[in-house]
Amino acid sequence: MPTVTLEFDVILFDMDGTLVDSTDGVVGAWELFAEKYPGLDVTQVLSSSHGVRTVENLKLHCGITDPEELEREARRFEDAIVAESKKNGRQGIVALPGVHKIMQEIGHLCKLPQPRWAICTSATTSYAHAALKAAGIPVPDVFVVSEDVERGKPEPDPYLLGAKRCGVDPGRCLVVEDAPAGVRSGRAAGCKTLALITSHTREQIDEAKPDLVVPNLSRVAMKPVENGIEVTIHTDD
Repeated sequence: MPTVTLEFDVILFDMDGTLVDSTDGVVGAWELFAEKYPGLDVTQVLSSSHGVRTVENLKLHCGITDPEELEREARRFEDAIVAESKKNGRQGIVALPGVHKIMQEIGHLCKLPQPRWAICTSATTSYAHAALKAAGIPVPDVFVVSEDVERGKPEPDPYLLGAKRCGVDPGRCLVVEDAPAGVRSGRAAGCKTLALITSHTREQIDEAKPDLVVPNLSRVAMKPVENGIEVTIHTDD
């Protein structure tokens, strides 16, 4: 198993599918929305919606065009993820493999003025905070959410803003992502990209051309060093 060790100024994590598993809640939320929007094909939506902002998914799959209605329905959808995640014996929103071990090493290094990691998510503020709390993951000072950008992933804006708020060059950042849209966003921002195979197939991830690929964060170790974070990656390649 080849091992790669690299050093970065800042780690920019995606949230859903990277740090937390909210699959049960997302499925439940789309099933709930299918009651109001009868033409909704939940299976088809689930195959293409991950990593994209809720407002954009609702616009595409539910045909909502009014901006105020979009915001209302986006809030309802993300509240439903939390509520539905524990219904009918579902596991709730939980941390993915390897996440707590990494947070034991670097979790405390998330405070301004010199954070060493941040989160850049397509989720809204309220849902993102609720998801991290449910999974037992710290909330970093630099926390880029859906409302912070006009253009979401795969555009570079979320990761460019994350790097800017951390006060570092995007080229000195590692983006950790599970969605092709997120990998493309990180690459477009000029960051190094590490992709996880937690929500998409290897083929789908490879099409986005990440720099490195692992099954999940259990194959990754992170530790603080003088000028940033040392990342050791055990790849399959």
